[in-house]
Amino acid sequence: QVQLVESGGGLVQPGGSMRLSCAASGFIFRRYVYGWYRQAPGKQRELVASISVGGITDYVDSVKGRFTISRDDVKNMVYLQMTSLKPEDTAVYYCNARADGYSAHWGQGTQVTVSS
Repeated sequence: QVQLVESGGGLVQPGGSMRLSCAASGFIFRRYVYGWYRQAPGKQRELVASISVGGITDYVDSVKGRFTISRDDVKNMVYLQMTSLKPEDTAVYYCNARADGYSAHWGQGTQVTVSS
């Protein structure tokens, strides 16, 4: 059974840090590209960060220098380290896995709220 399970969300003050985790199971982890998406109320879902099979990362401009995506191909985990959080980072964050020729997989999402 394919699963992506996010964890680590919650409430954090502006300027704070948080790490999201995504546990993957049911498919060959190392073959997939992973991304963290987010969706704020009333807005479209956007790709925040991605990491390739080889570990190459990419970020949306609004999080560059603040967020770091990483993957652990032994533990089948994907992480998003978030620092200097801003209220506009408030959203539901989703983990995504994709590979050519295979269906994409999504997690259920985890809420991140940045507020004082």
